[in-house]
Amino acid sequence: MTPVHIRLCDALQSWRSAPGWCVALSGGLDSTVLLHLLASLAQREALPPLSAIHIHHGLQAAADVWPAHCRELCAALSVPLQIEYVQVVPGASLEQAARDARYAAFAAHLGADELLLTAQHRDDQAETLLFRLLRGAGVQGLSAMPVSRALGAGQLVRPLLSCSRDELLAYACEHKLSWVEDPSNADERFSRNYLRRQVLPALLNRWPQAAINMARSAAHLSEAAQLLNELAQQDMAAADVPGEFAWLLLPNLALPALRDLSEPRQRNALRYWLRPLTAMPDSEHWAGWQTLRDAASDAAPIWKLAAGELRRSDERLWWLSGDWLRFPEPVNVRVQGNQQVVLPANGRVWIEGLLPVGKWQLGYRQVGDQMLLPGRGHRDLKRLFNELRIPAFARDRLPLLRLNNQVVAVANLPGLQGAADGSWQLHWQPPTNDQGLS
Repeated sequence: MTPVHIRLCDALQSWRSAPGWCVALSGGLDSTVLLHLLASLAQREALPPLSAIHIHHGLQAAADVWPAHCRELCAALSVPLQIEYVQVVPGASLEQAARDARYAAFAAHLGADELLLTAQHRDDQAETLLFRLLRGAGVQGLSAMPVSRALGAGQLVRPLLSCSRDELLAYACEHKLSWVEDPSNADERFSRNYLRRQVLPALLNRWPQAAINMARSAAHLSEAAQLLNELAQQDMAAADVPGEFAWLLLPNLALPALRDLSEPRQRNALRYWLRPLTAMPDSEHWAGWQTLRDAASDAAPIWKLAAGELRRSDERLWWLSGDWLRFPEPVNVRVQGNQQVVLPANGRVWIEGLLPVGKWQLGYRQVGDQMLLPGRGHRDLKRLFNELRIPAFARDRLPLLRLNNQVVAVANLPGLQGAADGSWQLHWQPPTNDQGLS
């Protein structure tokens, strides 16, 4: 076995029990070598079922012949191939849009615990580290590409990160492999191409071990990022506790537990919590966190981030995105008992039990609304919500029932959501965030 075979086997040793290995096959040098390595290994050892997937973006005419090349290669190696055609939605970065479409297709293709094997190598790792360094990334970003990460129902694994491109090229030449060349890789208007074609060769000419050393630095930074994540988990333990309004189904934190931390630990904990929810803000934008944290107790500050907003209410932080950022359309619906109503941009409500005879209407709070409370008389809803410390962002979304134009129930609020004898109740399931998080 060649050194490349040995390092590949070492990298995949922990994944031998996976139900399937699928190679992301572009048809280029790197993925062609990876597929050939695995196919040859499968002839000598018992491996999980091996397959390949090719994603066709339709962005350039040259790519139209790549599926045929991948079919020919896979047929020669007796490897099943699936070709997926994706639609790339143009955005600020065509590279990023294509990547998003590609990985969405990969994620949809993977079954439970299956592996997607990609062919990034040590030079790619050095390029990624340099690219992110020039963009001012922090420890998490400078840890570059991990060996593995979750993807859909399975895992993405990069088993060639310890191999150089020269080693892959030598392997391809030795085995007389053919591959396709992406003409866009020569376009130095793309930053990564400029780094790959101009900057890295100059660095390697002066420092031949540069790629190895940069990959080593990325590994050190990955370890540091793991330690920061462990510290964040400890700091989050006191903050990520259930609050009074769990039925809002929104990610939320107790602010006092974060406020007691040093500034760097606050940012570290928040980065850890926000990472699955939104892209991280740059250093200057973190001033929004200080404004949110230090605002007066009666204020309702908002920190706007890429995918949503962080709000503060009664010493808790709330993450809002998706329908929570859209004001719900006015609703004035005649209702009866045992009925469910879908609210535009505001989840759904249902009435449990049979309503007495009368003119019942479902809607939202209006200026001057009052509610008759036993032993307390008519109370203004605005003051009542203040007493109950309902988060300000939820007050105008709370569905309520009127009988003959008088508010008689507010959804989900104990003691206010229905008849005193429990014969009927108004329930609300709020909207979820874009990410489907509860």
